Formats: sequence, C-alpha cells, structure tokens
Amino acid sequence: MTSARNVLFVMCDQLRRDHLSCYGGRVHTPHLDALAARGLRFDNAFVQSGVCGPSRMSFYTGRYVATHGATWNRVPLSAAEYTLGDYLRAAGRTATLAGKTHVLPDSEALARFGVETYSERGVLMREGGFASMDRYDGHLPPGAESGYADYLRARGYASADPWTDYVIAMEDGDKVVSGWHMRNVHLPSRVREEDSETAYMTDRALAWIAGQGEARWMLHLSYVKPHWPYVAPAPWHALYRGRDTGPIVRGAQDGTLDEHPVLRAYRTHDECVSFAREEVARHVRPAYMGLVAQLDHHIGRLVAALDSAGRMRDTLIVFTTDHGEFTGDRGLGEKELFYDEIVRVPLIVVDPSARADATRGACDANFVEGVDIVPTILDALGLAVPAHRVEGRSLLPLLHGVTPPDWRDAAFAELDYGFRRARTILGRGVRECRAWMVRTRRWKYVRWQGFRPQLFDLEADPLELVDHGGRAGYGAIADEMQARLFDMLAASKRRTTVDDDEVARRTDGHRRHGVHIGIW
Repeated sequence: MTSARNVLFVMCDQLRRDHLSCYGGRVHTPHLDALAARGLRFDNAFVQSGVCGPSRMSFYTGRYVATHGATWNRVPLSAAEYTLGDYLRAAGRTATLAGKTHVLPDSEALARFGVETYSERGVLMREGGFASMDRYDGHLPPGAESGYADYLRARGYASADPWTDYVIAMEDGDKVVSGWHMRNVHLPSRVREEDSETAYMTDRALAWIAGQGEARWMLHLSYVKPHWPYVAPAPWHALYRGRDTGPIVRGAQDGTLDEHPVLRAYRTHDECVSFAREEVARHVRPAYMGLVAQLDHHIGRLVAALDSAGRMRDTLIVFTTDHGEFTGDRGLGEKELFYDEIVRVPLIVVDPSARADATRGACDANFVEGVDIVPTILDALGLAVPAHRVEGRSLLPLLHGVTPPDWRDAAFAELDYGFRRARTILGRGVRECRAWMVRTRRWKYVRWQGFRPQLFDLEADPLELVDHGGRAGYGAIADEMQARLFDMLAASKRRTTVDDDEVARRTDGHRRHGVHIGIW
C-alpha cells in the first residue's frame, strides 16, 4: 500500500530505451531524467511482444500473449479477459483514456451475449475497460472517437482530413508532400507545434486532470509518437539534423546465408529494404530523435502542472513504451523481432509513498515486465490483485527497496508473424509462425516454430551480433532455455473462472457434499 490516490500511466509508442539520456541515450531528455530522479528507473524492463497490439494487451491485462490471445494488431482482445479498467471499475474507480490503446473489441462475443454495441456496457467492453476521453490511435485520420480533427479545423486548418493534409504533410517549396515518404522527414510538419499530436493530447490531459479537483483519478495518457509517420513540427524537426545520430549496429551474419531464415525473410519487408540503406537511416533518425525530444518537453509540462497542483505527493506515475524501433540497426526497420532494441524498454515509476524514498533516483537491475503494471497499480491503490488471472507481479517491493527472494530471473516475449509477408516468403501456414523469447542475464534464446532457434551469449556479445543457435557446443544451453520456456507456458494462468481461494476451499471436499468415492 502507498499514499497514491491518483495514477498517471504514460505510454509512448515505439520509443527506444537508448534514446533517453537517463538511460545514457542519444537524445537530451531533461524532464524524463528529472522524473527518474524522483522515482525508480528500471534497467531490465521487457515487453511481452515487439508489436503494439499484443504488447499493450499484456500491459492492460497483466497477462502474457500466450494467455490473453491477442497475438497481433487488430486481433480482438477476448471479452473474457479482464483489464485494468475492469478491475478499477469493480472497485468503484474509473480508468480514463487519452490517446492510443490498439484495443479491438471482441464484437463476435458481444453479439453472442446480446450486449448492445453502444450501450454503456458495450462501449466499455469495446474500449478495453477504459472510459475514453479522447481515443486517438494516430496511424490513420482520426474519426468520431477523437476530437482532434475538429480541433484542427477550429484552429484554421481547413480540410476534410487535416491529419493527412497538415499533421503528416510538409511543404517542399511550392509543393505539399507526405510524411508517409521518409525522404520528406527533414521538413517540418504543416501543423504548428502547439497543434501537433503530442501537444494536443498533453493539453487534453492537463485540462482533464485540472477538472478532477480533489477527486481521485486514474489517467492512461498514451502518446502515438515517436511512431511513424516520422513527421515532427518545427522546431523539433531540425533539432538533431546534422548532429550525431549514433552508430548503426551490424553483425557479420546480417543478410547472409548464415542468418536465421525468418530474419532473412523479414528483410524483404518494405521498411527493411529502405532502412537497410545507411543514407535512409541517417535521414530518418534526426526526425525520430526530434519527436523524442518533443515528448520529453510535453511530459515536463505535465509534471510541472502536477507539482503546481500538489498532485505529485499523491499520484503514482508510470512511464514506459509498448516497444522499441530499429531505425536501421541490423539493416532493419520497424520492430517485432526479439533484439533488445525492441523488447527492452524504458520504465520509470514514481511512488509518492515515503516508503519509496530510499530508491528515489536509483536504478533497479531486476527483471521486470509489462505484465507487472496492472498488479503494481492495483497494489498501489490498495486493491486486491486477482492472482488466478494476473501473471505479473507488483513492483512496490522493488520501489520500497526490497527484492523478494523468489523474484524472476528471466523475461519472456512472443511473436506471431502470420500476418506478415515473411510468412509467404517462407511458405508457412498461418498457424506455423510463432516464436517465443526467453532472456536471462547471460543468454537470449528464441524458439522459432519450424526453424532452428536463435541463441545469444549476452555476456560475451551484449549487442547480439553472433547467433549460436544450432551450433555445436551450445545444445545444453538451448535445452535449458527451452525448458525455461516450457515451464513458463506450463504455469500460464488458464483457469480464470475460479479463483485460488475457491480451489483451496474445495480441495478434497467431496465427502462434505455426500460424495463417497472408493470407500470399502
């Protein structure tokens, strides 16, 4: 239990851990650095998938991809799954959303059970349990779910589709060009900085928080940046142009016949074909870095407002991202795969409790995962964590300077690439495209369905440049890691309709009900 009355859960989209200066990264992020100084920064935080949808569903349910089942973007989250919003609502609280979730409703189940789509219950189930203040996923023109388009038109951006015509568009001389083409990302967005996506959603969050007064609140503020299109408004578009954008990581196996077959297939994807060219990576990286710096600026506005209102003393703050981004490393674009650039993410937690004073400004090296956020928030608010469903663990002991003796020593992630071109390149069926990662301090093992595994010795090779999967001399290590994976999957919490206390009450209880089996 902490002194938290409120929760601010901030998630970015496709933000690389190594771009934050508090993680030794390449972008100056003074406001996030200051936030880390007021809380605990986790050095080994991992997401459960390198894809937006499944990763976020693990954050929202506290469950691994293998159990919540939403394995890819636009795969509905089962109506049987409980989310953070459901747990809070059962306790008389509301989880409010500003921004992106990637939740897709289980419309088939809603229809089966006769839940009206636009009833109060139907809307909550369609939104994954969140009360949507402004749902904005940011990869297509916003619809009625967001007020952003109307806001832009009211601000003078005259267009039926101001997102396409202004937010992700630029002016190149007398031509209007699109940010979907990465060749244009050195140009500023046609939208003013104060009207950009990040500024707009921050403004919405600030106004909403101010409107709560002394009432308790929980806000999930979910930014769409620095996810593509890599379009930044002035002055952020030029902040890192012409400056050092960091090394481009490449290994001797990359793109060769010695490379894993699935990785070779991924190289046929459009984003990988483009980012394999160093000039493309060097051209895009400054825009991406500028978007990170812009996020930091607006998060600074949030923290300043909370300070001014006295809310930092009673608000639990969680800052993270759903996964990282390659930006040309390994000759790859986008995300999905299991390299640390993708699955190892920033995580900063500020607990207002005095019990957390001992860890303020510290860095914790324990393995933590996206599934830990739900139990952490519930625990901080003094609410019970449903142990028969939630697979993560509360981070409060770590925040209070105590590492439980049975804390995990590995992290897990999963990929379903059945929706991707790589599947057809490899001639795989849609149910033959699964992969699972086990990552310990020394080893990273990836089990690919139908192919040899990947295996990296992180102690000798922290950049994961040499894949030992299938090589002689590493079989025992691979077997040990596969056994870890089996144990994790075997321990999955699939019995979710009966809690553990009921199981304990009913154990060996048949005689109490007049059932006498096998008596002589």
